[in-house]
Amino acid sequence: MKDLSPEQREELLATLKARFEKNMNRHEGLEWPEIQTKLEANLEKLWSLHEMEESGGEPDVVGFDEQTGEYIFFDCSAESPKGRRSVCYDREALEARKKHKPENSAMDLAAAMGIEILTEEQYRKLQNLGSFDLKTSSWVQTPDNIRKLGGALFCDRRYDTVFVYHNGADSYYGARGFRGSLRV
Repeated sequence: MKDLSPEQREELLATLKARFEKNMNRHEGLEWPEIQTKLEANLEKLWSLHEMEESGGEPDVVGFDEQTGEYIFFDCSAESPKGRRSVCYDREALEARKKHKPENSAMDLAAAMGIEILTEEQYRKLQNLGSFDLKTSSWVQTPDNIRKLGGALFCDRRYDTVFVYHNGADSYYGARGFRGSLRV
């Protein structure tokens, strides 16, 4: 099992609590003690949040699912997480590259971290909480029909508008990464 030392857990919980209290607009009506209790009971999810934090994602609570009883975390860093950039979309795209392969793919990296890449809908929800990706862009989950044709989708915010674009799934750029979500 992926686990953190007691010191790492304590430091991460303190960081998450401080971010939660600083950004109450992202999670009105939610209380930190309940979230912390849930996190402490889900050490593997806490490890995933640590991975999000370590790669520059600045995860924060953005909602609560009444039906499942889960808290929803998104990467809330101002720009696409620095430690998750220069990746193509998925393993198939990575293997298809003949030259200059990136080190990893967004989908593989997300799976290794125990998180999911934001959907376009989730990305738009995030953008309602602030202004994100003003200089960078983030891969989002791509519908199968687009992916089967070799494409993948990414989003950013320019001119105070959220844009969805397409690119070859095998492309990668220093300013494009991905944002993740985690349910706890």
